[in-house]
Amino acid sequence: MQKPTYSIIIPAYNEAEELPATLAAVRRAMEAQNLLGECIVVDNNSTDGTAEVAKAAGADRVVYEPVNQIARARNAGAAVSKADFLIFVDADTRIEAALLTDALGLLRSGHCAGGGVVIRFEGTSTALGRCAIRLWNWISRFTRNAAGSFFYCRQDAFTAVGGFDTRLYAGEELRLSRLLRKWGRTRGQSFTILTDPPAATSARKLHWYASPAILGLIFLMVCMPFAVRSRRLCGYWYNRPKSRR
Repeated sequence: MQKPTYSIIIPAYNEAEELPATLAAVRRAMEAQNLLGECIVVDNNSTDGTAEVAKAAGADRVVYEPVNQIARARNAGAAVSKADFLIFVDADTRIEAALLTDALGLLRSGHCAGGGVVIRFEGTSTALGRCAIRLWNWISRFTRNAAGSFFYCRQDAFTAVGGFDTRLYAGEELRLSRLLRKWGRTRGQSFTILTDPPAATSARKLHWYASPAILGLIFLMVCMPFAVRSRRLCGYWYNRPKSRR
């Protein structure tokens, strides 16, 4: 069997509702490439049939990670990949073919260790959401930090820096961005945030949680950065309204 050049890795915890649209977009993007790729979905101990939906919706491989943690799920997908390049896409994020083409082009050039992309909300957002996304995209471009919605990198660089930090329950992509920037700097390789087209990610959490709760979370993360080491304090990323489980 021919070795794939790239792997698209999708961590998924109870994402049976979102995965069909995400995988449809991923398959369209992959079909537009002239490189062999594979799509790996990591079932992160789901209870809603995520694995079965992933197989039916076009995933090439489905692997299981029993510990419900985003960093572990992403690492589990990378661990089974034999590809030279890794593309991490969140289960509620839709990508365009041009974005995948640009990311792979940079990685193949030999001058880029990895990077991310600016994001936009899919569907109806809120005033807080629109302000937050504009601020994040500015921070992402200015500081060269990638959001987890779409994160691309070389496999050898990912391995060299230890992958996503499993001590963290949130913000693990920011730490990996920093490590890859440092790794690339010593080798003359960039860490690039792409801007066009953006990745489209769901605005669902803006509707699940009231704006004061979201503002409280932002305040907590700014004032207590060690909170990312606590699953309980990072419940925004792990807990869902009962009607959405």
